[in-house]
Amino acid sequence: MNYSELFEQIKLKRSFLCVGLDSDFDLIPDHLKDTDEPQFQFNKSIIDATCEYAVAYKPNLAFYEARGAQGWIELEKSVRYIKEKDPSIFIIADAKRGDIGNTAKLYAKAFFESSLFDAVTLSPYMGRDSVDPFLSYEGKWAVILALTSNNSATDFETLKLDAASGGKELYREIIEQSAKWGSVDNTMYVVGATRPEKLAEIRAYSPDHFFLVPGVGAQGGSIEDVSKYGLNQKCGLLINISRSIIFADRTELFAESAHIKAKEAAGQMSAILFANKLL
Repeated sequence: MNYSELFEQIKLKRSFLCVGLDSDFDLIPDHLKDTDEPQFQFNKSIIDATCEYAVAYKPNLAFYEARGAQGWIELEKSVRYIKEKDPSIFIIADAKRGDIGNTAKLYAKAFFESSLFDAVTLSPYMGRDSVDPFLSYEGKWAVILALTSNNSATDFETLKLDAASGGKELYREIIEQSAKWGSVDNTMYVVGATRPEKLAEIRAYSPDHFFLVPGVGAQGGSIEDVSKYGLNQKCGLLINISRSIIFADRTELFAESAHIKAKEAAGQMSAILFANKLL
């Protein structure tokens, strides 16, 4: 899927919602925990409840890796189920990989050949070598960590570089340098919703790239603020919402509650797209 195709899906669904499948075993409803495939059964119900509003899904691999081989099996089944349900849905592996050489090549192969993911989140701190293997796959995306939503992002990401760089903050240097490695058709950036004022600055020097925006909902970010500062001529946003949708209710009515929350988020997004004449 390229940039234009992703924008077409946004217009078709009138939404730029990415549902985060952070399917923590400890938090899934109790009645599913004794089933043979609890994470898959939970995900399947969430997918059924939200797919009419979701342009993308983002499974966080840690919640599956923690359960060993069985977790990986249920992750793979979840990804296949999404593609069977709607082949146009964009699926992001939230893996935050960051290595070089043959290791990076094999990570890329694992996600883009052995699995059905469309994109993978990457840490760029080892430089171009850690991203290039992922950019070699046509139709696949590198989602590069830039300015994340966690409090300690300020430990490194916002540090100012030396005078030779004009005193840029580190995350800006990452965006500007990595934009030269790929294109708007295969590179997007993670920019957290908890720093909406920074979105306007980033959009000024990265006008065309898509941003994957976590931090809306449980972490305090809002759809309105993210859209106000981050929207571009072709939307350019995937807003990820995880806990506020998938764990809105932890009873047997969890899927119905997820449907309501996803519908509410998509409704806000639709109004924003319409107001900005993108529909």
